Amino acid sequence: MKILLNGSKGRMGQAVAAAAADMQATISAAIDAGDDAATHLGACDVIIDFSSHHATGKLLELAVTRRKPIVIGTTGHAADEKARLLALAAQVPCVWAGNFSVGVNLLFALTRRATAVLGADYDTEVIEMHHRFKKDAPSGTAARLLEIILEERKLTANALKHGRSGITGERQPSEVGVHALRGGDVVGDHTVLFAALGERLELTHKASDRGIFARGAVRAAKWVVSQKPGVYDMQDVLGLK
Repeated sequence: MKILLNGSKGRMGQAVAAAAADMQATISAAIDAGDDAATHLGACDVIIDFSSHHATGKLLELAVTRRKPIVIGTTGHAADEKARLLALAAQVPCVWAGNFSVGVNLLFALTRRATAVLGADYDTEVIEMHHRFKKDAPSGTAARLLEIILEERKLTANALKHGRSGITGERQPSEVGVHALRGGDVVGDHTVLFAALGERLELTHKASDRGIFARGAVRAAKWVVSQKPGVYDMQDVLGLK
């Protein structure tokens, strides 16, 4: 399998290149900002994108024009922009995920189940921590966890409280707290906290090696090349749905 890797100079891009070599896949072209993806599309079977949210739209348009499957791990898109891009991505086989780790995707499934069982009696907060170099917040993984919680509790994005400061008053039952921590070289920590009067449940995943995400992305690329057009996530790749 030949991969066009976009965002090859970044931390994740370098990890994907290393993972591909160990997973019987070839990086047919490694490109980054300033390179022309169009000149390399003919030689690839699938695209993997870990670049900037500014680059996703143009890359998706090329993928649709050339009918190339694509795996997107880039985060930081505004909600309206992501909605537009998802509609575009549905025209080709696409895996779009905020996190490609097997463990994190199990965390997604457990969070959905816990939210459904515990209900509104349990205050829910999402805490994530990443390295000091990360440019967007909250992380794509945290964003997906929040989507799951909002879906299960039938809430809108207005329920999200990003940090707290000043005289905030008592916590409202419909609030879902979001807290993004940044520092050092943390690869990625995510915790979903359910707190009630008298008990607390925490679901936590901690990543210590960026390679887990890269291997998941290559696994997704191998899977998506044989799929019909549509937007999939790692729950589909891993058969967790």
